[in-house]
Amino acid sequence: MPQKAPVLQFPARQRMGRFMQQVRRRLRLEHWFPHLPVAAAAAILGLLNLLDGISRLSKAFPLLKQLKPVLHIGQIARVPGLSGLPEALAGAVLLTMSFGLAFRSRLAWVMALLISAATLALVLHQASFRWGALTLLNGVVLVALLLFYRQFSKSSLATGTMFSLMSVILLLGYSVFGSFVLGQGFTPPIKNLTGALYFSVVTLSTVGYGDIVPKSSDARFFVISLIILGITVFATSISAVIVPLVNGRMQRLLSGEKRRMKQDHYIVIGDNSLSHNTYRELKTRHLAVVVIVPKEPDTLWMDAADMLVGDASDIEVLRKAGGEKALAILALRADDSENAFIVMAAKELSGSARTVAAVKNSKNLQRIERVGPDLIIAPDILGGELLAMAISGEQLSGDHILKNLFISRAAAVPAKEKK
Repeated sequence: MPQKAPVLQFPARQRMGRFMQQVRRRLRLEHWFPHLPVAAAAAILGLLNLLDGISRLSKAFPLLKQLKPVLHIGQIARVPGLSGLPEALAGAVLLTMSFGLAFRSRLAWVMALLISAATLALVLHQASFRWGALTLLNGVVLVALLLFYRQFSKSSLATGTMFSLMSVILLLGYSVFGSFVLGQGFTPPIKNLTGALYFSVVTLSTVGYGDIVPKSSDARFFVISLIILGITVFATSISAVIVPLVNGRMQRLLSGEKRRMKQDHYIVIGDNSLSHNTYRELKTRHLAVVVIVPKEPDTLWMDAADMLVGDASDIEVLRKAGGEKALAILALRADDSENAFIVMAAKELSGSARTVAAVKNSKNLQRIERVGPDLIIAPDILGGELLAMAISGEQLSGDHILKNLFISRAAAVPAKEKK
């Protein structure tokens, strides 16, 4: 029977993990999933809520034009159509936050989670806890935000600035609207939007001239809420803009760029033609690879993100390369003794990575076998033998080539050990 080439045997879990990694890389899921679908769903939900709220408010627009300053909030509640105001505001906020979700912003995730939860509770209350298409979409968005919370971890300056501007605008709108409709509860009364805007700016800026003072209970409670919201919004807005700047700067100064740990990948060790070709072929097959080189090469033959400079025989270097979660560790250095030490270091890791060792000198073959790699590759030894066979006129067979190119662990175990 023709002899098959020895291959590395991986557990079913690792084979499935490798398959999923290939699918992710072929579809480039890391560039768009799950943040873009979640952002799109949040945008659709926000748009639907905004349109539904506007349609309800449109019924109240003729009455709102005739709305005059009142003394108590109960007088406002009698205006039909105002029930759509919270829904419209929530939809506008959710639609805005969807842009932040597209950039994996943590701040946008927090706001979208709170707004979607509040909107779901509001819709269920208005619909007497009956589920509809909009309610179902709201539930899906809420579950997706909770399920993929780890994907939204970026502190973006652009998102923080957008959040700050939106918060200030909403707060100012709330202040002007509330000051105007409760105008009779102030001394002197606020009778127009200009007076409401003046009172809002003076109050939110903490200037407080004291020329307009709340006298009714509703007006006083409104001012209390305005002061609390003003302090909260301005403090949060400042932190949303300043904190990403400070954190990013401190991270670059103290720890440099953080390297993302890979898993279900291959670790190629060496800087020679064998390691170059192995890396190129693995990348062609859309597999994750980390290359460990003793020093940074003059010309990069790998992606900069895949390179790690260090001594591969050091266990800490292998851990930094993700050796505990790797599928295989390929010791392809030009020095056979270095490859043996690398295999020994790989065996000390707690992971289940398969080990491959390259051998250049036939005298070192037995020594490499003693450290127990799962597969030994000897291209230089095979090349010399093939050249001698070709010159002497011997017949070349594929089985013979495969047998001498790859030496599996089973074939490498001495006969005494097999017994």
